[in-house]
Order: sequence, then structure tokens, then C-alpha cells
Amino acid sequence: MIICTNKMEYPLRSQCQRVQKQAMVNAEKERASLLLMKALVSRGSEDALSQQMASHPQYLESFLRTQHYILHMDGPLPLQYRHYIAIMAAARHHCSYLVSLHSAQFLRVGGDPVWLQGLEAAPPRLRLLDHINKVLAHQPWLTACSHIQTLLKTGEQCWSLAELVQAVVLLAHCHSLCSFVFGSGTDADFAPLPKSPNGTPPTYCAADAANGNTNVPLSLTTSSEQITRRRSLDSSCEMLSLKERNYKSHEEREKRGERLPLSQTLHQTDMEEEEEMICFADPSRFITDPDFCYQEFAHREEDHFQVFRVQDYSWEDHGFSLVNRLYSDIGHLLDDRFRSVTALPSSHSPDLTRAIWNYIHYVLGIRYDDYDYGEVNQLMERDLKFYIKAVTCFPDATRTPVCPLRWAPLKPSERIHVNLLIMEARLQAELLYALRAITQYMIA
Repeated sequence: MIICTNKMEYPLRSQCQRVQKQAMVNAEKERASLLLMKALVSRGSEDALSQQMASHPQYLESFLRTQHYILHMDGPLPLQYRHYIAIMAAARHHCSYLVSLHSAQFLRVGGDPVWLQGLEAAPPRLRLLDHINKVLAHQPWLTACSHIQTLLKTGEQCWSLAELVQAVVLLAHCHSLCSFVFGSGTDADFAPLPKSPNGTPPTYCAADAANGNTNVPLSLTTSSEQITRRRSLDSSCEMLSLKERNYKSHEEREKRGERLPLSQTLHQTDMEEEEEMICFADPSRFITDPDFCYQEFAHREEDHFQVFRVQDYSWEDHGFSLVNRLYSDIGHLLDDRFRSVTALPSSHSPDLTRAIWNYIHYVLGIRYDDYDYGEVNQLMERDLKFYIKAVTCFPDATRTPVCPLRWAPLKPSERIHVNLLIMEARLQAELLYALRAITQYMIA
């Protein structure tokens, strides 16, 4: 019996050692992932957004990897171009948060401050992106082979195919990120709340007004969110007041004949000029045709704009391979994002997750022949559909958070999950339209 017991100890001990070793490996992976995320955040990632996404760490890691690769790693576009393109994309939705953030990063990587005066001050090559930026942001189904041809064959200002693919990925990434910014309320501290004609805060949601509905009660911002916003505004006022006191103190010292060292004076002046330029960056400077916005795809001219059928051109069978070939490894990173967001643990059923994803594509003109769209109405309440459409199609109108009243019982992580689904589904939709147009150009 003793011998038998000893024989059984070996496999048990071995199994225990394997479990311990695997636990150590998993712990090391988690530590490495945490260090990676911290490093990426410190190198320019949107910290406020990272905090919002932190409730879904697996997705956050995938998001930060992709963003870091697009903005900082090797690629055909210089760093200044990348951040300026991000500014152009964010400006289409009047996203002050991202415009300010990328303006600061643009200067940090050596960008010409003159470009921040407006789109007309940018190089002609960047201005050529304005049309496809506008179309992808608001009516992506208008993206055509002719747009690609114009960019690739415009004399000395033409783009290479590799440059254009990186630019398109960056535009789509920032457009969809705007949806998350406004959906999560991150931009609220960077833009004034809308007011009614009598100067008081409105009693309806800005997104409702965009739909012509001014009878929906606001009641959408919790007291804690209001407190946070007020503290942020108070902090901003305090910073401006401090800046003014420092300026007056400096002026008084000059009157008394006391002069600061030249190096300190130049450093302070540069900082003040950069701070002023960033803090008061006006997104409208970087857009043309401001009236161009989302239109109901269902109201298009049927003969002119055909429905985009995924069976004819899908991410898995077409988009992934093309973008990965023209912009090395980005396809794998993007694919990991799409898979991560749909696989997140959630109280939502897999059917609801799929309904949300397909509904977002539906309002952007993309159809799945093998999907029963009756499930959308069965699984999604009207308030949820309204919220998703608002944040997807006209996020700049959602500066006041538009969480439907029935969302109140949901955990914050569940709300963030829906916003992540909106962002990723929109990102994939824009990429599908752009990559299909590039494919059509290549085979023409």
C-alpha cells in the first residue's frame, strides 16, 4: 500500500508543479501587460479614456497596442502628419478633447505651430485628405474609387498607397474614438454645455434636438457626474486665475526694473504660447463644409447608392488581408480589437451583442444577408437604439451624456461595454468602405 501511495504522489506532485508554473507564467503575463499599458499611456495615450476603459483590461490592452502602433511605431507617415490627421478627424465631430490632445502631441513631435492656425495653413497634401475625411466621418457609403484615384494621382502632392492606407486607418480610428469620447462624457469638460435661448441649461438632450425631438427630459447626468464636471470647471478657472496672477507678477517685476533670466523668460513665454494655443484650439478651424453631416441611409436614392453587403466584401475575407499587406501588422492588431470587444464578459447575451453590432452597421448602410433584423427590435429597446444611433452617427450632438433613463440600473462597466461596441463597429464599417474603394482602384 505504501508503494502504491508513493507511486501516486509523483503524478500529483508533477501536476501541482505544472499548475504552479502556469500560475507564475500567467502572473508574469499580467505584469507585462500592466507595464505595457502604463508605458503606452505615458507615451501619449488618452489617460482619461484609458481610465474609462480600465473596467475591461483585456480590451484596453488591445486598444492601446493598436493606437500606439498607429501613432508612434514605424510607418510611411511622419509623426507630425499622423497627429495632424488625428486633429482633422476629431474636428469633424467638434471633439475638443481629441483636438487639444493631438495638438499638444503635434507640437511635441516637432510640428509647425502655424499648421494649427487652421486647415488652410496645412500642406496641400494634408488638405487633400479633407474630402475623404468628411465622407468617412458622416456618410461613409459615399466613399468611392474616384476619391482614392484623386489622392494617388494628384501630381507632386499625390499620396502613396501605403501612406493612404495608414491615413485611412487613422481617420477611422479617430472618428470612432470620438463616439466613445462623447458617449462616455469625456469631452464634457472641454466644451461648454449648450444653453436654451433664455441662458439656462436645456431640459432636453442635444442629440434629441438633432433628431427634432425637444420633449425628451434630460435627467441623464448623474449628480456625481455634475460634481465632477463642476470641479473640473473650477479647476480650469483656478488655472487661468493663476496664469493671470503670474503674468501680473511678472509685469510688476519688470516695472520695478527686476528682470528674469533670459532663458527663464523665453521658456515661460514658449509655455504660455503653447498652452494658449492648445487650450483654445477651435475644432472648426480644421473643417470645411460644416453643414455636411449624417443623413439617413434609408432615405438615399436607391439607384445611386447600393447597400453594402458583407457577403460581397467582408473584414475577414477581404479587408483584413488587404490592410495587413499594405500596412504591415495593423490587420492583426485591428482584428484583435474586434474580437476582444465582442468577447468581453458581460451580462448582455451574445445575441444582444450581435444585435448591437449589426444595428450599428445597418444605420451605416451595411447589411448581413444571413441575419434576421427582426431580432434587433426584439432584443433592443427603443431607448437603447436611439442612444446607439446618436453616438454612432452624430456624436458631436451628444456633448450632454444621453444615457437613456432605463439604463440607470446598469453597472458603469456595462455602459462602457456598449460604448466600446459602438466604437469598434463604427471603426470596422468605415474601414470596410475605404478598403473596398481601394480594392476597386487596384483592380480597375
